Amino acid sequence: MKISNESKIGALTAVAITFLILGFNFLKGRSLFKTGTFIYGKYTDTKKLMPSNPVFINGFQIGSVYDLEASDNNISTIVVSIKLNGEYNIPNNSVASIESSPLGSPSISISSGNSNTFLKSGDTMMTENNVGLLGELSGKISPVADRLKATLTSLDTLLKNFNTVLDPNTKGNLQSVIANLNKVTASLVESAASLPGILNEQSGTLTKSMNNINSFTKNLADNNEKVSNTLSNIEKTTENLSKADIDGVINNLKSSIDKLNGMIAKLNSTDGTIGALINQKETYNNLNSTVRSMNILIDDLRAHPKRYVNISVFGKKDKGGYLTEPLADSTTSSVK
Repeated sequence: MKISNESKIGALTAVAITFLILGFNFLKGRSLFKTGTFIYGKYTDTKKLMPSNPVFINGFQIGSVYDLEASDNNISTIVVSIKLNGEYNIPNNSVASIESSPLGSPSISISSGNSNTFLKSGDTMMTENNVGLLGELSGKISPVADRLKATLTSLDTLLKNFNTVLDPNTKGNLQSVIANLNKVTASLVESAASLPGILNEQSGTLTKSMNNINSFTKNLADNNEKVSNTLSNIEKTTENLSKADIDGVINNLKSSIDKLNGMIAKLNSTDGTIGALINQKETYNNLNSTVRSMNILIDDLRAHPKRYVNISVFGKKDKGGYLTEPLADSTTSSVK
């Protein structure tokens, strides 16, 4: 049987395509027929994981990613098929996580557990989402960025308020304050210039004050004995005062004041003679009349002595008229 050239070319083309597919799958880590040990893991984010990406345990590659499939139409989870290179005892509580690398392709790293039961082909292992290096940096930078944003917002508000406060009047006030500060600074400079004169050892004010203080202290030292005697006398006086019967003196003084108050009360009343003289007008008038009558009697006796003394030497008795008022030259005038 003779084979035509066309048939030979078609057969060679089919064989070439077959080898091409097998080589491509081999390079991707997949075989034409799904044989070997497979385990599975479910992830919500595969971080651009692709078939043929390596799978490690303790840094040793034990297999590769065989396939990725969505578990449902919503792509809530993605099932990753892992083909192992051999029969490995992987504890069933091991955890597989996807590690992304900024310089290379992502990979799966399995943290080995401590269970005595091992995964079998077709089992689904536990997984976790590893944020990776960039995720950690993003997680750390995000709070800082939020704080920086809040700080910038506060700074912007502060600058707005500052611009609002700095109206023309406020600027003028600030200029006045600065001018006053300049004056204060000038005064301080003048004060600093006068300090050498104050601190001069020969003629400075401070030196004179210190000399006066030294003189005063020297006088105190020279009269130390007198000061001591004075203090001793003061101490003795205070001791005598402390021993004195102050309470008795106060009580006696109080008793005297009470008696004086009683006397004043009697003077204010009309019971006694003095009180009656002071407080009753009638008694005063009677006493005044009596004094006036006595003045008249004395003046009459002085003017007509013969009326009261009968002596023959002087002749007969004077029977003239009696005085009714004191004489004008009487030394005692009546109180009207």
